[in-house]
Amino acid sequence: MQDARAALIYTTLPNADRAREMGELLVREGLAACVNIIPHMQSIYIWQGELAQDEEVVLLAKTTSRLATALMKRMAALHPYEVPAILHLPVMDVHAPYLAWMRQAVCAKPAADETGE
Repeated sequence: MQDARAALIYTTLPNADRAREMGELLVREGLAACVNIIPHMQSIYIWQGELAQDEEVVLLAKTTSRLATALMKRMAALHPYEVPAILHLPVMDVHAPYLAWMRQAVCAKPAADETGE
């Protein structure tokens, strides 16, 4: 039986094309029910001892808690960054009809960790 809890996985990517490619794969592979891409985010951070600033794109993947680890591993494998920010954000509650749709959407295809891929 599917885990009834929801998970939201956050990452950033260098541009909308990379985010769209990753998002489409995650949905097609059944790891995410839905992916939101938010363009034009400004990031300020320290990288290799230097202050860096970049425009990035936010990708939010909605899935079940059962698939969160597999989705994060797949994201890391697809990610172009050397050290990508991939965060599992806590979900306190979910609108019941949306959760039902989400659970059905991710069970439409087996997750990579269930097929041995």
